[in-house]
Amino acid sequence: MKTILNDSKNPRFNLALEEYALKYLEAGDDFVLLWQNENSVIIGRNQNTIEEINSSYVKEHDVNVVRRITGGGAVYHDLGNLNFSFITKMRDNLNDYKKFTAPVIEALNALGVPASFQGRNDIVVEGKKISGNAQSFYKDRMLHHGTILFDSDLSIVGDVLDVKEDKIASKGIKSKRSRVTNVKPYLDKDISMETFKKTLLTHLLGTDEIAGKVYELTQDDLGRIYELMEKRYNRWEWNYGESPDFSIEKAARYEGGKVEFHFNVKEGRISDVRIFGDFLSTRDLTTLEEKIKGIRYNEDAFRETLKDEPLEEYFFNISLDDLLDCVFHT
Repeated sequence: MKTILNDSKNPRFNLALEEYALKYLEAGDDFVLLWQNENSVIIGRNQNTIEEINSSYVKEHDVNVVRRITGGGAVYHDLGNLNFSFITKMRDNLNDYKKFTAPVIEALNALGVPASFQGRNDIVVEGKKISGNAQSFYKDRMLHHGTILFDSDLSIVGDVLDVKEDKIASKGIKSKRSRVTNVKPYLDKDISMETFKKTLLTHLLGTDEIAGKVYELTQDDLGRIYELMEKRYNRWEWNYGESPDFSIEKAARYEGGKVEFHFNVKEGRISDVRIFGDFLSTRDLTTLEEKIKGIRYNEDAFRETLKDEPLEEYFFNISLDDLLDCVFHT
């Protein structure tokens, strides 16, 4: 087994590297990668992004939102979280989560952490989750990756994934929230993330001589990784537009009255919208509804579409900011 040393904290690059290694890196070896992301929500392949994130918090705190190629639920990453990836021939590894979590658990146990496997794909400590795992397959190769909550800000996890109970109907796979904890309080001694990372890597590689196990990415490799990043992970169409179709209702009351939106969203764009309420209006709302159809279901697109419209004639005493608040912040 070899490793690729990766110091990038960019989730778009890191997920592109992982996919590239799975699909295109034919070095004749299995690989293990350790990597970290700056503040990010990583969405499961079959999830509805809007359904999983607190959009207001994500925008206010500049949190990355990126979809991965594996299934499972949405997870929050910060620099206190360490990710591990195994890339290998499938052989008999199909859905064998215990096999891939076993060396991680062994390494944690050696450091004094009473970690164990639980359920279908989790590592826990004293009943609290420290690691979730997922897999993806490509031809005769597979990717298994997981998280390790080493010293993550768990309060932010609650904020960024605390989605309001909207009236939303979706075929996306919804996340199941679990009680979580960090590894660091359980360690025999206080160690840094870098020390923990190196200790884990030597255990997974089975040697202290890491240098001899490193695959050096070539300039061609890097160019193709960046190309994949731009074509997939940097694109709204992948991170949001790939969401399953859904419908959603949003309503709020302002000084000018109650306003209510009913949306159908397909491939991340508004395919249909109806507007209701007891507000006063001197214009036919059908005209405005037609302008909204086809735009991306996000705040910037909504603002851009409505900013030059005579909204006072559609919604007396209800502002553009009120409408944005209703749709994206209630």
